[in-house]
Amino acid sequence: MRLLSSEQQAWGRVDDTGTVFVRLSTGERAVGQYPDGTPEEALAYFQRKFTDLEGQVTLLEQRAKRGAPASDIARAVSTLRESVATANAVGDLESLSTRLEKLGGAVEELTEQQSAEAKAAIAAAIAERTEIVVAAEALAAEDPAKTQWKQTTASLDALYARWQAHQQDGPRLPKNDANELWKRFRAARTTIEQNRKAFFAELDSVHRDARTRKQALIDQAESLIPQGMAGIPVYRDLLDEWKRAGRAGKKQDDALWARFKAAGDELYAAKSEVDAKENEEFQGNLTLKLELLDEAEPLLAETDFAKARTALQAIQRRWDEIGKVPREQVRVIEDRLRKVETAVRKLEDDHWKTNNPEKKARSEGLAGQLEDAIAKLESELAEATASGDTAKIAAAQEALDARRIWLQALGR
Repeated sequence: MRLLSSEQQAWGRVDDTGTVFVRLSTGERAVGQYPDGTPEEALAYFQRKFTDLEGQVTLLEQRAKRGAPASDIARAVSTLRESVATANAVGDLESLSTRLEKLGGAVEELTEQQSAEAKAAIAAAIAERTEIVVAAEALAAEDPAKTQWKQTTASLDALYARWQAHQQDGPRLPKNDANELWKRFRAARTTIEQNRKAFFAELDSVHRDARTRKQALIDQAESLIPQGMAGIPVYRDLLDEWKRAGRAGKKQDDALWARFKAAGDELYAAKSEVDAKENEEFQGNLTLKLELLDEAEPLLAETDFAKARTALQAIQRRWDEIGKVPREQVRVIEDRLRKVETAVRKLEDDHWKTNNPEKKARSEGLAGQLEDAIAKLESELAEATASGDTAKIAAAQEALDARRIWLQALGR
């Protein structure tokens, strides 16, 4: 008969009938029989069962350290306690029970920790979902007339996507909080949708009115086409009305404007034909007026106003007799003639300022008065100098200097 190892004997034994016992601090407990094998094989068989139990306890301890849900750990501890207490196994069952007792205490700590973490997670989730709701309510509070609806719709869709993702991936919110937040979010969505529909309904109405008005203006513009160039003044008035008619929607506006502009193009095309004929007809007049300008522009350097005025008057009479010139040249040649006219007018004005008899008489009278005053003041200055009165000298000198300046201004 083979002897059992000391390790096998420490936790169990096998009697002569093949019954296997496990040793406990309170005594022995039969765990089963292994009649067809040796005592070593019998103990080894029941020790393997102990090893399985020990592995389950070790795995549970590791799960608890990694923060597995406390409720799962508690259920597993309860199950293993019963398994260890009645285990048909050979090994240190009491150490397993002790380890499970410690796990039970750890479960309580883990429960408190996870409860606090769960509350914090729920508070953070409520805050995040509230942020989504507040953003939606801000969109709902915008003035519909100033809202960029494409951007607002995209923003609302993004908020709803965030809501769904948060609802799916985030922690479960308390029912009352979840319902209240959803009620607010749904109300904001409803308001935005109502505002959007109302805005576009009103915009459609405005566009219809504008289309009606612009169609009427097109009809009037097209009726002007047979008048040719003569219809342009009325067409310009219609163009002002067109600008006041408002928008009819981009696609409609483009099509309507194309028709309205086509009518104007025909009117201006008729005008261009007339202008072309006139330009050809008036080309000779332009040549004659350019010759007159060559004759007139030397007057810019003339200093005799009478001579310049006589020459300019003769040029102006011939200018008017020549008649019209091509339209695009009117401004050019008229500006050149205006420059000469302005120079001659200034020459005449300067002459009369200098030689105006009335003004000259007034100037000479004032000059005489100043000359008398200067003579008197020179006499007073001489007397004051002789007497040595510094105050009188200063007063007389100041008055004398002032009157000399005035006389000089009169050209004396």
